[in-house]
Amino acid sequence: MKIHEYQAKEILARYGIPIQPGRVAHTPEEAEAIARDLGGPVVIKAQVYVGGRGKAGGIQFGNTPEEARAAAARVLGMNIKGLTVQKVLVVSKLEIQEEYYLGIVLDRKTQAPVVMVSTAGGVDIEEVAATTPEKIIKQPIDLRWGLRPFEARNILARAGFPSAVIARGGSILTALARAFIESDANLAEINPLVLTRDGQVQAADAKIVLDDNALYRHRDYAAWEEPEEANPLEFEAHKEGLTYVKLNGNVGIIGNGAGLVMTTLDMVAACGGKPANFLDIGGGARAEVMAKALTFVARDPDVQGVLVNIFGGITRGEEVARGVIMAQQQLPAGLPIVVRLSGTGAEEGRAMLKDAGLDWGKDMRDAAQKIVAAIQAKEKGQQA
Repeated sequence: MKIHEYQAKEILARYGIPIQPGRVAHTPEEAEAIARDLGGPVVIKAQVYVGGRGKAGGIQFGNTPEEARAAAARVLGMNIKGLTVQKVLVVSKLEIQEEYYLGIVLDRKTQAPVVMVSTAGGVDIEEVAATTPEKIIKQPIDLRWGLRPFEARNILARAGFPSAVIARGGSILTALARAFIESDANLAEINPLVLTRDGQVQAADAKIVLDDNALYRHRDYAAWEEPEEANPLEFEAHKEGLTYVKLNGNVGIIGNGAGLVMTTLDMVAACGGKPANFLDIGGGARAEVMAKALTFVARDPDVQGVLVNIFGGITRGEEVARGVIMAQQQLPAGLPIVVRLSGTGAEEGRAMLKDAGLDWGKDMRDAAQKIVAAIQAKEKGQQA
């Protein structure tokens, strides 16, 4: 479960991590009142469940309460990566001298939380990992005793943090590890952790993703859930009875059965593609369900092509083909679609697809390769 920055900072504050004073505003007038109470320059920060707010104009400044009101008016209602800003966090502006990164994430290889720290704060950690990976220091946490203070200080020293930051930064990192473990988080990061001109070390921004399977242990956190804001597509899919999860790629995925869909995701990745979603139409789906699923996946602006992978049992291949054909008039022009059918009604379904001029794969790997190649060709054509 994603939570907003102000909620993540509330969790950090419970563990003694210093944060800026501030409150949430839903209107420009509220932002002006908060700025007046804070009594100095403020930062207006859009509260949406995506990164890149600064680049999108979702972080602005106000030196006076009146400027804060005007800045909030500009940010509220803004569309950032498909999400509408409905509230802003108004916090005191920091005089920043240096920025750092502290993060903890679950790692499949070590099957443990892993600490990641870097002196290159204030930018996406993925960008740092891609361009200067040597600037990131990683260390697994032994859950028998957590991250101990001397280990935290050692990690920061190895990463090249200045001596003036190591002691206080080590305490913050230790507290972040406790917050991560005790909150049942999948991700917890402070980016940036800042050293101010007057020598303070604070969390200027925070991001925490909670494991929704553990929310029954954290009723106060569960009350923060905003599914319609966290991912509008997932929320709408749930209302329409579709089992749908949004991912970060550009290959739409539709299958029947969770295991088959997961295998399809892996196959697309192995062929060089990036899945955009998980959508399971279940068993026995009729043509109408297939058509609805296909048009729904295509609504995602990130989707550049769709792979349909169906094993026919109680779901018949000809019904799937009929649904794909039915959906054509409602899909974006030129959207590549590759269908793989196996089992009951597969031959009939493939014949129907061929008559309709639609592509199909002889097996799952062939279908995955075809959709990845079609998307790559489409992207090259757009760049030419």
